[in-house]
This record gives sequence, structure tokens and C-alpha cells, in this order.
Amino acid sequence: MKVLLLKDPKDKDSGSDPYVKELGSYSLEATLIPVLSFEFTSLDSLFEKLSHPECYGGLVFTSPRALEAIKICLKEKSKKEAWSKALKQMWNIKPTYVVGKATASLVEEIGLIPQGEKAGNAEKLAEYISSREKPNSSALLFPCGALKREVLPTVLREKGIPLESLTVYQTTQHPDLQQSLSSYFSQQGIPASVVFFSPSGVKFCLQHIQKLSGDLISQVKLAAIGPTTAEALQGAGVAVSCTAGSPTPQELAAAIHTALLP
Repeated sequence: MKVLLLKDPKDKDSGSDPYVKELGSYSLEATLIPVLSFEFTSLDSLFEKLSHPECYGGLVFTSPRALEAIKICLKEKSKKEAWSKALKQMWNIKPTYVVGKATASLVEEIGLIPQGEKAGNAEKLAEYISSREKPNSSALLFPCGALKREVLPTVLREKGIPLESLTVYQTTQHPDLQQSLSSYFSQQGIPASVVFFSPSGVKFCLQHIQKLSGDLISQVKLAAIGPTTAEALQGAGVAVSCTAGSPTPQELAAAIHTALLP
């Protein structure tokens, strides 16, 4: 059976994508279609703030993209030197809060120690941060995307924990998305399941998929990587067949396998 994954390949260099591999272990044939493009912004402002760890109580990351923005900054020799000589150690005295394993591993790549990665979403991370931070302490620096949800800022604000957000990337539709979807449906036919990985993915893909599937859309199992994406699908008026227990290849593959059982 075929599964369509609406996401970027994990890493161009590291061979098979873990989601494709895991679904393969259930004899499901998965195909990836990139949905989003990212444009990085305010990078000078980001590094300026990273240069002053003394002004902040710690860092918060809810997306791998925010760390990509930092990695772009660190490509510059002088910034990389400043980071490895002093800034990294100064930030490591403070907490770096993250959602999910992918974000945590990118935090480790820049030399910081992530915590809270088991919080599978912004709500749970906000609770985790609230249990560790004192009200009215130094602000946490939160590099984020233009489409960030307000859950985390709202919860922290209610608890009196200051958060300073900085938009470091914009999310847009991948330029080849419509073409890629049309090609997939004409060559592979209608998949048994389609997996959405973000509310943006729902926004950019759902209507195309409904159109390409026609009357057979009711037979396609629509799956979500997590509760936020599931909410976006329900908000668009469609039934969600399954949601991964946590945003990992293993949990997603298991959920899809169960949903596809006769």
C-alpha cells in the first residue's frame, strides 16, 4: 500500500528518510513531497541577541528551522569564533528548552544542551518551562517563524514568565508543490494514506489532494504527525484517521499501520 508523506526528505546526505524506512518495515511504500519553502530573515538581529547571553534567562526552540537560522549565522568565520570561544559556554549555563528530537539534535550540533525534548508540543513545553522558571525573571529568547502559534507565549505570559520572540524565518509554499502532487497522483494513483506534518501543510495541500482524489477521497486515510496538525485538519472539515502518539517515525508508522488494517 502507498503512503504519501507531505514533508521534506530528512537530510539530503544521510540516505533513506527515517519515516520512509519505518513505514517500509510495515511493507508500506512511502513517497516524500516537499511542501514548504523557508526564507530566513533578521539574521543580524538574531546574532546580536545571541551575543548578549547576560540579557536572557535561556533559549526556547520549537522548530528545527530556528536552529538553521543560527547555523547560517555561524557560517561567518568571526561569528563562529565568537560562538565557540565564549558565547556557547555562556548560553550553556542557562537552559535551552526544545520541542521534539529533531530540534534537540540540532541544538546539540551547535554545542548546547537541550532539555524538555520529550514535550511533544508547545502546550507541554510551556508547562515544562513554567515548572522550572520563576515569574519576572530574565526573558527567554525565542527565535521562531512568522506563523508561530500563540500557545507557548500565551501560557508563559499568564504565568508571568517573560519571553522575547524574534521572527527568523517565513514559511511559504514550495514552488513545485502543485506539480509534484499532480505527478504523484497521475503516476502512482491514489495513496492509501496521506500524512500531514504541519498546519501549513494542511493549508497548502489539502484542497489539491481532495481535488486529485475526487470521489475516492473518503477512502484515503488522512494522518497527522501530532495534535496541532490534527486540529488543523479537523478545522478544515475532514476526518483524521490517526495521529502519531509522539512525533517519531516509529509512532507514526505504527499508527498508520493500525489505521490501514482491514
